[in-house]
Amino acid sequence: MTTTTTTTVGGVKVVKPTVGSHVRDYWGRVRGGDLGSLPAVLGLVILSLIFGTARDTFFGALNFANLFSQGAQYIFIAMGLVFVLLLGEIDLSAGFASGVCGAVMSIFLTNHNWPWYGAIPLAMLTGIVIGFVLGFLVAKFGIPSFVVTLAAFLAFQGILLKLLGGGKNISINDTFVLKLENSNLSVLVSWILVIVAVVGYAGVQANRLRSRAARGLVSDPVGIVLMRIAGLAVVLLLATAILSQERSINPAINSVKGVPIVAPIIAVFLVIWTFVLGRTTYGRHLYAVGGNTEAARRAGIPVDRIRISVFVICSFMASIGGIVAVSRANSVDPNTGGSNILLYSVGAAVIGGASLFGGKGKAVNAVIGGAVITVIDNGMGLMGYTSGTKYIVTGLILLVAASVDALARRRAAATGTR
Repeated sequence: MTTTTTTTVGGVKVVKPTVGSHVRDYWGRVRGGDLGSLPAVLGLVILSLIFGTARDTFFGALNFANLFSQGAQYIFIAMGLVFVLLLGEIDLSAGFASGVCGAVMSIFLTNHNWPWYGAIPLAMLTGIVIGFVLGFLVAKFGIPSFVVTLAAFLAFQGILLKLLGGGKNISINDTFVLKLENSNLSVLVSWILVIVAVVGYAGVQANRLRSRAARGLVSDPVGIVLMRIAGLAVVLLLATAILSQERSINPAINSVKGVPIVAPIIAVFLVIWTFVLGRTTYGRHLYAVGGNTEAARRAGIPVDRIRISVFVICSFMASIGGIVAVSRANSVDPNTGGSNILLYSVGAAVIGGASLFGGKGKAVNAVIGGAVITVIDNGMGLMGYTSGTKYIVTGLILLVAASVDALARRRAAATGTR
């Protein structure tokens, strides 16, 4: 059976894999320990089927829309944590850092009457400063990230209390901020965006095929690329069709349709960070440092700057998480960013496929893992389980994900694939 085809580019014969060989290669990588997001995707499908079977409302348009707002904060913070985890580091302060950033935005919106386009960038800048300080302490002073961020975890709780005057609740009434988590795009705009997304993805894939072929590089089979495009199109079109349904209890008074505004915001950051990690020199340096710090240093990569940068990105994304958390609650209080936010965010990154040992992770891991965490929390809530049961199940799934990661690394080392 033929597994490859041969073509000639500029007088040079180039071996092109077929769909069959591509699938076999992928299966070989999986058997070798390179599982990626496969366990999380399978888990997400199984959990959705279980909850959907147990409660008809789980697959309803209203609950489906709620999943986006319910999981947005975890996903944003987890995206930042992926960068830190790529270096084998940890940021235990990300949860309360998001609360501090959210408090800064709320204080300037409410107490100082700033417009949203001033308060939101200020909250983002606060996150960047926080990340720089943490990263500087880790990279330049050599203090373990666990210690630095644990200290920040405690300090940020105190800072949050100070900012809120010892425990006050600051409500916000800025229309723009409130819409981020509580409003939807129109049905027309929702469909336009999903079509643009599918066409754009298809264009990127086609351009990649052409550019690699022009340079004589091996590329994925056309059949595989078409399946990716078709798969994305099916998922996005189906999701948009569900979200375009009426979700209001009383449509005559208040019609609720369309994709939640927070969904395209998640998509934008996913595209940005995927591009950064997969298509830039910085991304290659980041994986190199995460894979072997000393080798990266000898290759001339500025390791300290890379280490500082990941904490900056992490805290910046924590600020985005804090902004959407305040938007969803319509206020900020001393518990914003606390409770289970950090644990769920770390869990989202790890469950989605990012490695705790460094060197492996993508932005999409945060989205997939965040979806798993949210589905568990949402589905078990619909089934009437207590918070205690939710924590136990989520903790067990996180333990399984970490175990799979450890076993995969051991398998990869045994087969020589890492």
